[in-house]
Amino acid sequence: MLILLTNDDGIHSKGIVTLGRHLSDKHEVYMVAPERERTCVAHAVTLHKPLRIREVSRRAYGTNGTPADCVLLGVNVVLPRRPDFVVSGINTGPNMGQDVNYSGTVAAAIEGAFLGIPSMAVSICAREGFLFDDAAAVACAVIERLRETGFSGSTVVNINIPNVPREELKGFSVTRLGKRIYNDIVHERVDPRGGKYYWIGGNGEKYERRKGTDFYAVEKGFVSVTPLGLDITDAGSMKIYQKHFRRLL
Repeated sequence: MLILLTNDDGIHSKGIVTLGRHLSDKHEVYMVAPERERTCVAHAVTLHKPLRIREVSRRAYGTNGTPADCVLLGVNVVLPRRPDFVVSGINTGPNMGQDVNYSGTVAAAIEGAFLGIPSMAVSICAREGFLFDDAAAVACAVIERLRETGFSGSTVVNINIPNVPREELKGFSVTRLGKRIYNDIVHERVDPRGGKYYWIGGNGEKYERRKGTDFYAVEKGFVSVTPLGLDITDAGSMKIYQKHFRRLL
């Protein structure tokens, strides 16, 4: 297969380099990724400035754009033909629960799905001591299974892998998004000229422990496989709103 590999950690991130090396054993891989870290930029697309592409090494390109930009540039400019698969990762840190809405990693995969290309986001659930080779082996296994069984072009597969040796994984668990508990804090500070500035901080490591969710699966040692749809309509609320708005006009 021809695979477009991207991320939000940057073209030099060990996660993307390791995954690219593993995928290249069986597939033709092109890497198009931000030239610097673009974590938490979500699905931003650059419209207000020109985008540039720089070849970093053979079939590896850095851009000044966002992860979503990278997919657009990869598909329309860099690759010799339309890719068979878009893979975003390996992200250094989990992308579970509501975090998928902030994630540049997940957004890049969603952009691939917007273009009708089977797409997958891959994250390793740790903050340090990353076992990238083990995670890359798991990601490759998932891709081969999806290749064998078929893939819905309107679905993004979001993979979160516990940071343990591959042989210690309990297996795979198909999950729904869980709920992270945020306690964000905005810190106000003053610069040397007397002007105020702000840092957004806080600890977002807490989550609701509910069976069937991505958080629960990873906690129990399973690789979480969460299918994400492109239609975010809350179908369960439609009848409620229809009732309220039926007599408005």
